[in-house]
Amino acid sequence: MIDTLLDGLKEDAPVRKVLVGTFWTAVVLDTDPPRCGLSSTLRDEAHDGRPAVQEAGRLLTRTARSLAELLRSGSLLEASIGMAAHNALLEVDPRPLVEANAEELLVQRGSGRRVAIVGHFPFVRRVRQAAETCSVLELRPQPGDLPASMAAKVLPLADVVAVTGTSLINRTFDGLMSMCRPKAFVLVLGPSTPLTAALFEAGVDAISGTIVDDPQQVLLAVAQGATFRQVKRGGGVRLLSWIAAGADASGSARALGKVGP
Repeated sequence: MIDTLLDGLKEDAPVRKVLVGTFWTAVVLDTDPPRCGLSSTLRDEAHDGRPAVQEAGRLLTRTARSLAELLRSGSLLEASIGMAAHNALLEVDPRPLVEANAEELLVQRGSGRRVAIVGHFPFVRRVRQAAETCSVLELRPQPGDLPASMAAKVLPLADVVAVTGTSLINRTFDGLMSMCRPKAFVLVLGPSTPLTAALFEAGVDAISGTIVDDPQQVLLAVAQGATFRQVKRGGGVRLLSWIAAGADASGSARALGKVGP
């Protein structure tokens, strides 16, 4: 999927700022107006002593397209920067997007059905109240969660699957998608998620991501260690969703053979 995302970038631009915050990474392009992309800040739990970002302090000498190539890096922190740069460069078609966040979409699609969520999100409790069953897979399980290692047992049984956009950063996305059954409705969500139809071609039915309207306001929050809820509360971002053609309330676009936008 990383190759597909990078091949889909059509332009390049100078980089104005790279900010690696506690929870979020932002890349701002030197464009008019400035464009900003967000990504979760991921870090490797163990390393061999080498810097997590090899060119730290010199990233502004690279173009945005070059930074986006860091998505291929074996360092999670570099890959986080690459995802933010990719999202800043991505040409987003606003026409199919709707002002709806992933929580609303997941509660609607998961009501009375078997739901599996990869990643523990703040709205898990609400989804559990609406769904027949709701299994949460997490690398660092919280009470009630299942370890991520159980994905191969859980995902094939789910009617609705929600996958965190960080799976594109840590390169678990392809494996997770291969475990979902064809009739499952698959949603990729979170501010790291690129709003691109390329995900539909990979079998996703809906995407929920973020567009930054006010980079200065968002950077201020990110630099001060804000969670995404705090970033959102401070303004400057919009939560948007895009549903694939054919992904109606009864099932997935993949089951109907329709995976385009």
